[in-house]
Amino acid sequence: MDAKTDRKERETAPAEEARTQPRSDRPQRPPDDEKRVENERDDERAQDRQPNDSEPDDNRPGLIRRHPYIAAIVAILILLAIAAVVIWWINARQYEWTDDAFIDARTVTIGAEIAGRITDVAVTDNQPVEAGAVLLRIDDSDYQASLKQAQAGVVAARADIANVQAQTEAQNAKIDAAERQVAQAQAALEFAKSEDQRNRELLAKGTATQQQAQQAASTLRQDQAALDTANANVEAAKSQVAVLQAQGKSAEAKLHQAEATENQAKITLTRTTITAPVAGRATNITVAKGTYAQPGQVLMMFVPNDVWVKANFKETQLDLMRPGQPVDIAIDAYPEKTFHGHVDSVQAGSGTAFSLLPAENATGNFVKVVQRVPVKIVFDQPPGVYLGPGMSVVPTVKVR
Repeated sequence: MDAKTDRKERETAPAEEARTQPRSDRPQRPPDDEKRVENERDDERAQDRQPNDSEPDDNRPGLIRRHPYIAAIVAILILLAIAAVVIWWINARQYEWTDDAFIDARTVTIGAEIAGRITDVAVTDNQPVEAGAVLLRIDDSDYQASLKQAQAGVVAARADIANVQAQTEAQNAKIDAAERQVAQAQAALEFAKSEDQRNRELLAKGTATQQQAQQAASTLRQDQAALDTANANVEAAKSQVAVLQAQGKSAEAKLHQAEATENQAKITLTRTTITAPVAGRATNITVAKGTYAQPGQVLMMFVPNDVWVKANFKETQLDLMRPGQPVDIAIDAYPEKTFHGHVDSVQAGSGTAFSLLPAENATGNFVKVVQRVPVKIVFDQPPGVYLGPGMSVVPTVKVR
């Protein structure tokens, strides 16, 4: 600083002397030289001021000292951000989630089991129905006639059985009568034997005539023949019972056949009315009143109320996943609601293993791809909102 001061004094001394001298004694300079000298002086003054201006900046306090509250707030915010990131990371390790998930259900194909014309469509598209509610009706006039014919066959078969039973009872009565005739013939034969023996003895003594003896012998032979005839009648009557028993079994078989035909006719008649197998919604109705339905023809689709979530997690996410773990379910259709459920089961195999064309890694070049494994997630409580197969879901499973 002393050297600069000395230089400044030396430069200002001639100027002061010039001011003290009379105006006439001053040397005359051209105007351009005067302007040049003044500009040089201004530059020197500016150079002298710059070091002097920098001196106060060195002694000025820093930004943190000048704004301590703002610095404290910024530091607190940074610490909170770091703590939030750490808490989020620790919390995120406890969950596994995927957006490759959707609502699934076992949809039912409603089709015709018999041929006939549709007489009534009792539901409309997307209508909720209860289990057993009527969906469609098919013309049943032909099937009513078939049922009546089958019922008539049952009546006829039962009549045949009753007829055979009556004949059997009558035949048993004949057997009883024939057995009584055998007993009567047996008694007559015993008496004839006694008479024949007595007449022979009397003939030997000369008391009876030859004619009496011959007549007694003839009576004995007649009674023996009568007994043989009675025995033959008994055997014939018994053999007829076996025939009637065979007829009875045949009549019973016909009755069973007629009853089966009747049951089949009843079942066929019930198929003219198509009902809902479970509670759900009728959708994709493809028939109308008057349509002629063929057996096996699809008439509509039916979506049950029982739905669940099918989540395709990466195989790397399944290490800690177990059945029963709680799940928070976010459904795209209801962004303001969160549903709760739990893991029901994990499929025994990746999705590609059960596809129409499964991967065949043993052929060609192999490129490892992380596979997706379907996980079934069920709701803890009925959702209480409309859910259909294919709706997008984001499940979050708590695995720790």
